[in-house]
Amino acid sequence: MNDLQNVKVVQITPAAAIVDNAPFATAALDTRGFGKLLIIVALGALDIALTAMKLRESDDNAAYSDVPGADFSIAPQTLPSATDDNKLYAFHVDLRGRKRFLDLSLTGGDGTTGTFASVTAILSNAADGPNTAVKRGFAQEVI
Repeated sequence: MNDLQNVKVVQITPAAAIVDNAPFATAALDTRGFGKLLIIVALGALDIALTAMKLRESDDNAAYSDVPGADFSIAPQTLPSATDDNKLYAFHVDLRGRKRFLDLSLTGGDGTTGTFASVTAILSNAADGPNTAVKRGFAQEVI
């Protein structure tokens, strides 16, 4: 099996309407059985800086706390600004020792139009690799 087939891809925030002065809807991510995680935040047009972009974790998918070192508002990281249109941002996470559920806190600032973003997660280093398109997170795939 190709290493790129031994992953699970999850849409955390699908491409949708522009968000202004509000949090983006995000899906919690169940990381059970995986060792590594890459979260990619794809920004479109922004007319103001984001006000939050950080990773949170939970044992039970209910009570979440911040993941240390995974907050773009804390130096040396910086939140994307109004001039960061069409850029990609990433969270690289070693899941060993992390809580089972992760969620992204992503909030658009209060601008004239708002912010467009989508977020995709790629889980890898599976204990038991996904062996179908659906288990890898796809409706269909070509190999």
